[in-house]
Amino acid sequence: MAYILNIDTATDFASVCISADGTILAMEQNATQQQHASFLQPAIQKMTKTTGISLSMLDAVSVSAGPGSYTGLRVGMASAKGICYALQKPLITINTLQVMAYAAREANTDADTFFYCPMIDARRMEVFTAVYNASLEPVWEPQAMIPTEESFETLFRQGFICFSGNGCEKLKPILSKPHARFSEAQHHAGHLAALSHESLARQAFAEIAYAEPFYVKAFFDTRKS
Repeated sequence: MAYILNIDTATDFASVCISADGTILAMEQNATQQQHASFLQPAIQKMTKTTGISLSMLDAVSVSAGPGSYTGLRVGMASAKGICYALQKPLITINTLQVMAYAAREANTDADTFFYCPMIDARRMEVFTAVYNASLEPVWEPQAMIPTEESFETLFRQGFICFSGNGCEKLKPILSKPHARFSEAQHHAGHLAALSHESLARQAFAEIAYAEPFYVKAFFDTRKS
């Protein structure tokens, strides 16, 4: 049985879980973005006590690597790398948008859906987004964009698109397409667990020394030097 610690602090909703072969054994969640850093380590300690699974028993640590909140991504990646480095465990990094697409697919009951389009609010009018097919293979690679009614025209000609994530609030008022569906599915570390166990089976590990958050856009420090 393979144990994985799964960490997701990429968005305003954070969660962490310990899973065995993709099944959640324990999970902790936090909905206050400003508290992600203080939430994470106590949550991990609580789960190890609840499950009796120590960090040394883990087969890997996975982290939602971005895009998302700059601070949240650094919190999750630093914690995951620290555990992996200290205990010599493999690191698995999963794109946050793929985790969101997985959650939307799991909640979807519409068999006509061709594509899944998760969206993360990137402030102003922008979103971080990507498009995946029903097998969660990327059709559009992760990118930052300002969505318009015409943005997805070519995909709508092929079938239904299921939009999810908090970035959808920027799209809903301007999109009136019969093939558009909006999902309220909230992704969590359990969805990350399903994908991370697939990566473990393939031995798809990240280089601990060089792994870094996937920001999509460069980080700009607006403070005066």
